[in-house]
Formats: sequence, C-alpha cells, structure tokens
Amino acid sequence: QVQLAESGGGLVQTGGSLSLSCTVSGRTFSNYAMGWFRQAPGKEREFVAAVSRSGRRTNYADSVKGRFTISRDNARNTADLQTNSLKPEDTAIYYCAAREAPFYATDVIYTRTYEYPAWGQGTQVTVSS
Repeated sequence: QVQLAESGGGLVQTGGSLSLSCTVSGRTFSNYAMGWFRQAPGKEREFVAAVSRSGRRTNYADSVKGRFTISRDNARNTADLQTNSLKPEDTAIYYCAAREAPFYATDVIYTRTYEYPAWGQGTQVTVSS
C-alpha cells in the first residue's frame, strides 16, 4: 500500500517561508495525483493545493494563491509545497494526500478530502505574529 511522510514544518515569523515535502513509498509515485491540505485547531480540514498526475496542472485555494507553490518530482517520489509570505492564519497541521489516477485522467485535479484515500501523518506549521 502507498505510504506518505511529510517533513519540513516548523515555527516561522510572519512573512517567512517554509518548504514542505511529502515522500511517497510503496507504489509507483508517477501514477498518483497529489494534494496538500491543512487543519487548524477547531476547524475542518481544508484544501490548500493540488497537482495532477502529469504535473501539468495545479490548483490552489484562494487564501494561498500567489504565496504557495506545489510541485512534484517523480525522480525523488516527492510532492513539495513551497510556502512564502506566511501569515498567522496559515498556522495548522499540513497533510499531504495521494490518489491513484488512471491513464485517462492524468490531468485531473482533486481538491476534496474524500477524493484522497491515502494520507500522511501531518507536519505542524506555526506562524508567529
């Protein structure tokens, strides 16, 4: 079965940056569409960013558009999230998620939690004001 492990979280001041990485193992990474979600205390898990299986398409939540960048590296089996200009409201546990996509859906973007059957354990991002 596919396994996901996030890394790169931490404590940063407002305006700072963090590079999050999700390493996938157990299956052929290039067959998977990937997503990043986050969950703040007392709130539901929300969509942050996604990249298609092909890597040609990406999508972002409005709240992070222009500040975050998602990418994938099939040679390293990673899906990365570069977070810039961080704000206190970005504080949350960040989760990566994977969904195996068929060959005819290589450019499909998945943005809902229920569309992803595989999840990592999460990495904490804290932005101080």
